[in-house]
Amino acid sequence: MLQTSLKYLRHHLRRALARPPRTAPILFANSFPKSGTHLLTQVLEGMTKIGPAVDSGLPAIVMFDGPTGQPRPIKAILSDLARLRAGDIAYGHLHATPEIVRAFFPSPSLTPQPPLPQGEGESDSLSPRERVGVRAGAALYFIYRDPRDVVVSHVHYVTEIEPNHVHHAYYRALPDFDARLKTSILGRPEMGTLFPDIRARFEPFLGWLRADVCVIKFEDFIQHRETTLDRILTHAENHGFTFHGSRPDALRTLSDSINPQKSPTFRSGKVGGWRGKFSEENMRVFKETAGDLLVRLGYEENEDW
Repeated sequence: MLQTSLKYLRHHLRRALARPPRTAPILFANSFPKSGTHLLTQVLEGMTKIGPAVDSGLPAIVMFDGPTGQPRPIKAILSDLARLRAGDIAYGHLHATPEIVRAFFPSPSLTPQPPLPQGEGESDSLSPRERVGVRAGAALYFIYRDPRDVVVSHVHYVTEIEPNHVHHAYYRALPDFDARLKTSILGRPEMGTLFPDIRARFEPFLGWLRADVCVIKFEDFIQHRETTLDRILTHAENHGFTFHGSRPDALRTLSDSINPQKSPTFRSGKVGGWRGKFSEENMRVFKETAGDLLVRLGYEENEDW
């Protein structure tokens, strides 16, 4: 509690020093866990060097309490979002629930739309009228990663990196990596919605693919960094952010802000590393569990991969 209070105090001090104008947008990095949250946040923090933005320093705004794994009350989540002010940079793992969507997109006539059916293209192809309208002054980003790499990363995180994780002891008791990977795919059915399978864990985030959000794949940072950074900067501009200096210099500053080694959960950042980790059995289990998820997210053309 004391640590959280100190973070809020530092937040106020940073804002007092930076004095961002009321027209500066909130820059919010939303993500599916283990998908490059810290890399995206580092880029947004780079905005403080090129324009009116403030690193809020606030804790991640999340759906579940870390130590217990229990769902957080929606009022607590909305209260966290309400603390954000013009120019703040913040991050979290937020589902596209109606209440949370309205917090970013408050028009009462607009609600989250379902993910695009197969064959109808990706969110970037939508016209502005098809998107959920964004609140003036808020720029929302959503990053996700190949779910196969996500479950591999999840195993390492829970088992080796975060000893206070609610599932740490359970994972450590499993006999080997293969058993842990299977658990990250299937979840723990005995816990129900507290730890569902990988498809069910992704489903609540898919509504962001149809919102007025800058949607980014983790792989874009690795394979198309320059284009990705330009999209991030353009999205901020479209929502009221102004930067000083030239665009090439601004993009260079954002690129220089990326430092994977400063991420407390960064391990390898590999693209497609799952291929060396999946057993034939886990591949079968993943296909049965995920269904068309990889197709919907744009990682495979069909389910026969």
